Amino acid sequence: MSVLFPVIAIDGPSASGKGTVASRVAQTLGFHYLDSGALYRLTALAARQSGIPVSEQAQGFELAIAQCAAHLDVRFEGEQIYLQGVDVSLAIRDEQTSREASRVAALGAVRTALLQRQREFRQAPGLVTDGRDMATVVFPDADLKVFLTASAEERAQRRYKQLIGKGLAANMVDLLHDIRERDERDASREHAPLVQDSRAGLLDTTYLTADAAVAEVLRRYQLVISRDCV
Repeated sequence: MSVLFPVIAIDGPSASGKGTVASRVAQTLGFHYLDSGALYRLTALAARQSGIPVSEQAQGFELAIAQCAAHLDVRFEGEQIYLQGVDVSLAIRDEQTSREASRVAALGAVRTALLQRQREFRQAPGLVTDGRDMATVVFPDADLKVFLTASAEERAQRRYKQLIGKGLAANMVDLLHDIRERDERDASREHAPLVQDSRAGLLDTTYLTADAAVAEVLRRYQLVISRDCV
């Protein structure tokens, strides 16, 4: 009988801060960390580099993009991410790749191609993962499920600071428009839409610092552990 190591699944909309919170929770607990969004960003980048159009009409190229997803030559080393041996840590965070990743993530064949790959990150001593469908599809048996969100305006501001901090161009008006557009696309897509799992506790971080959000997730996980030990 296989051992299922603990999982903390954090879902939420774009730029809600779930990546920062998840990675810091993982570091505190000594768990592995999976940024599931990075896999879709990498798929979008790999498809573009292969000359496969990634657009609103991407459905016509769904199988080709899924093949890119299934055969990603990717390596994670701390905060560095390599695609075919090239450091693409910054390249996958620009706005073009972010938009394309949202479109790619709506394709059923792509999600299927990446499903098992994501589940393979569940290793000892445990995993903290963030994305759009971690609690609903990828790890429905997660020990703790959190739906982390914030207002669209606050998320646009955070994205702006993040991009500027990395030396990338950013425009607040465009960012707010893109975030609202992505919210609508993520919530209405056919495959694994962004929804709050029935067992996921809401965590609104609009007025919370990253430290406070991390502390709250850790508090909730300790409650889970305490409950399971009773």
